[in-house]
Amino acid sequence: MNVIICPGIHESSLTKSFIRSLTDAISNSSLNQASVNILEFPANNLSALSGFHIWQFLRDSLAPELKSPVIFISFSAGVVGAIAAASLWQNTVGNVKAFIAIDGWMVPLTGNFPIHRASHDYFTHWSSCLLGSGDNNFYAQPAVEHLELWRSPSTVDGYLVDSPSEELPISLTAAEFVNILLKRYQVI
Repeated sequence: MNVIICPGIHESSLTKSFIRSLTDAISNSSLNQASVNILEFPANNLSALSGFHIWQFLRDSLAPELKSPVIFISFSAGVVGAIAAASLWQNTVGNVKAFIAIDGWMVPLTGNFPIHRASHDYFTHWSSCLLGSGDNNFYAQPAVEHLELWRSPSTVDGYLVDSPSEELPISLTAAEFVNILLKRYQVI
């Protein structure tokens, strides 16, 4: 399984911290870590917004195994490029198992694959879901700063909600939310 990380426009150390958290979750699971391929798109400021550049990176990285399943995890401005790349990937050569948008505020999300959102506060969750989301989304409660959600998902408390209109929340951390999705799509 391939997990592509599409960062936003921020310090690369934040993405390294997120990937460490993801790697720890995979290491603590029953899945063989060697069966998970984490790919980090090397965003250079505005390239995070380019679906074509992300698609091209993915194509080059998976050249021998283009049909293998991919899960996109994107953050902030990177959600813009990632959703375009995921749609392009799904419609050309690949298999998108799921798309996870972390704090992609006001980015319209549609696709013929499962979509999930995680937000740093309830307002961002509610207003972004108006532009598309699937079931099982997350919002931080109490609210945290935007970058905190990406830097330290294991310390961000919040709620899992089934849909934007059905608020029956389940308390968990942002890292636990991502882990639930990775397990559902058979990454961990």
